[in-house]
Amino acid sequence: MKELLDAWKTVDRNTIAALLSVLPGAGHLYKHHYLAGAGILTVGNTLMVFVALWLSIATLGLSLILVPALWMAGVAYAAYYAPDHHGAHPWLHFWEHRRVHAGRGKDGH
Repeated sequence: MKELLDAWKTVDRNTIAALLSVLPGAGHLYKHHYLAGAGILTVGNTLMVFVALWLSIATLGLSLILVPALWMAGVAYAAYYAPDHHGAHPWLHFWEHRRVHAGRGKDGH
């Protein structure tokens, strides 16, 4: 189990975020961009489906393949290059925050 945890610590989080963007927005959530990830998952994906369906009339269905592929590629690119905020929210990683401050008195020393 320790080997698995050590291997997971060395994984490139940018690549994982891009791979998770198969479901657009999941990569942003992985890198702790909650507002952007939730917006992409809900509003962005809904608009993408609407645009693809609307354009399918004019493109004889080609947009049903092209628009989602371009959307996923664009979101994956954005997730890959988004700054990683992992560990920047101590309230989400309270076990690490508590470990750092263990052994200190009430005055913080």
